[in-house]
Amino acid sequence: MPDLVPLAQAHCLPLKGKEHRLTPARVAELMPELPGWELAENGHALVKTFSFNNYHETMAFVNALAYIAHREDHHPDLGVHYNRAVVRYSTHDVGGLSENDFICAAKADQLVG
Repeated sequence: MPDLVPLAQAHCLPLKGKEHRLTPARVAELMPELPGWELAENGHALVKTFSFNNYHETMAFVNALAYIAHREDHHPDLGVHYNRAVVRYSTHDVGGLSENDFICAAKADQLVG
């Protein structure tokens, strides 16, 4: 069944406990909505490298992503380099991927879309 609200328009909810961890079937269902994102760590994380022309553009993206993270109260791990940012989402409180990871990944994509 398709989701009623697109991921990028949804908002994160506080989630604790492994009952909120997505099943492999749900992860497989959501992955097509995030082109360029990859599963990492045996399916426990989403990772994508965003490429830019220079450090200024990279930092603008990182700062915008920080704003989203603060607003959604869901924070990625970041690798910040001169012309790229590596973004990794996983929900520590559920021990893997949650809907929040997919929501924030979609919002990250919108920043460069």
